[in-house]
Amino acid sequence: MREVKVLGPGCPKCRALEEEVRKVVAELGLPVKVEKVTGVGEIINYGVMLTPALVVDGRVVVSGRVPSRKEIKQWLA
Repeated sequence: MREVKVLGPGCPKCRALEEEVRKVVAELGLPVKVEKVTGVGEIINYGVMLTPALVVDGRVVVSGRVPSRKEIKQWLA
């Protein structure tokens, strides 16, 4: 099972990214565990300075913006 983490303190863009990720996971029927990370210390441990950010299997794939649904699908497929 793949692990995906949405990093962000809870701002509107962070919530939008989490929502898009969950929609893609449901749409594609992927076996993915989605976790929301709001702790500043843990976010910084990933080297992220701009949120929202998306971590797929331990690797930061985007930060500072909400990616398109197409991009999310590519990272999770």
